[in-house]
Amino acid sequence: MAAVRYFVMGSNRWRNADAWPLPNTEWQRFFLHSRGHANTASGDGLLSRDVPGTEPTDTYVYDPRFPVPTVGGRILPSGSLVPGPFDQTPVEKRNDVLCYTTPELKDEIEVTGSLMLHLFAATPVKDTDFVAKLVDVYPDGSAYNVSEGCIRARFRKSVLQPEPVNPGEVYEYIIDLAATSIIFGKGHRIRIDLTSSNFPRIDRNMNTGNPFGEDAEGISATQMIYHQADYASYIDLPVIPQ
Repeated sequence: MAAVRYFVMGSNRWRNADAWPLPNTEWQRFFLHSRGHANTASGDGLLSRDVPGTEPTDTYVYDPRFPVPTVGGRILPSGSLVPGPFDQTPVEKRNDVLCYTTPELKDEIEVTGSLMLHLFAATPVKDTDFVAKLVDVYPDGSAYNVSEGCIRARFRKSVLQPEPVNPGEVYEYIIDLAATSIIFGKGHRIRIDLTSSNFPRIDRNMNTGNPFGEDAEGISATQMIYHQADYASYIDLPVIPQ
């Protein structure tokens, strides 16, 4: 009996493997880039294999009063929300959502394995959230969520020993986007969406640093996302050779 059985989206096939990660995995590092305006899918955010040099930071304002709404995803509370892949273009029009997108793929790419986004960021508050999605962008512009993850700044080192951040200081946040298996088709693009909320799937961070449930109102935070030589934000994609 195989040690691992997984479903490959895009080819709609079940496969078996003897180990995880798959032995033939080629880890390919994709870096976040922009000219300082990665806000919305129409911005200048880029995802590429090129190592960044000198680049301006991206900024957006996270206001707990107006969180980014949940649109699909892997695990959702019961009620009117439905899990699964949904077109993300409505939320990608928001100015508090950064989008980093590859050029159109010349050939299909299979990504199978665990996903970790290494993000360098600063916030003016003692605690906040960073939320990331891996997205499959179709040739017609529709964009479907593939995998997602969130990190609360106070838990960046340990869940058992939370530690507030120093406002304005740059930290590395490692966001676990779980695992996936998908073929990104020829002509598609790979995108990373980045913001600070996914409500109501994830309870809003009020940005106060107080215990959760204590604050009736939150405070806004202007988040700064870095992608330059000293603070290169990236994701390692587990690419499976065809």
